[in-house]
Amino acid sequence: MDYLLDTNICIYFLKGRYGLVEKIEKIGFENLFISEITVAELKYGVEKSANPEKNRLVINDLIDNFKQLPIYGALDIYAKEKARLKKEGSIVDDLDLFIGATAIKNNMILVTNNEKHFVRLQNIKVENWTE
Repeated sequence: MDYLLDTNICIYFLKGRYGLVEKIEKIGFENLFISEITVAELKYGVEKSANPEKNRLVINDLIDNFKQLPIYGALDIYAKEKARLKKEGSIVDDLDLFIGATAIKNNMILVTNNEKHFVRLQNIKVENWTE
């Protein structure tokens, strides 16, 4: 099975938390993906950080280690889920919704510690590697 890593998992991996370095090495980078949205969120984090030059190198190295998935193919799922959730009064942040839709479209397990938002999406598979 392939895994789509949420942004928070990438950050925890960089910080060496929750045994993620070992878990990711065991699973293998060839089975791990990140969304273009995660790339954008990581780059934003760099730009607002106290040391963008240093952090840019770290983030770019991280991004280069994962295969990146475009969001274009997931846009129909995004639109349907956003409309459904809005009708239910259960809004999910757009960036999370893009990441979740990408996992659904590509039949991947989404790895996150933000389960409460993602489990509201239909047909999503979620694992929390921080527990």
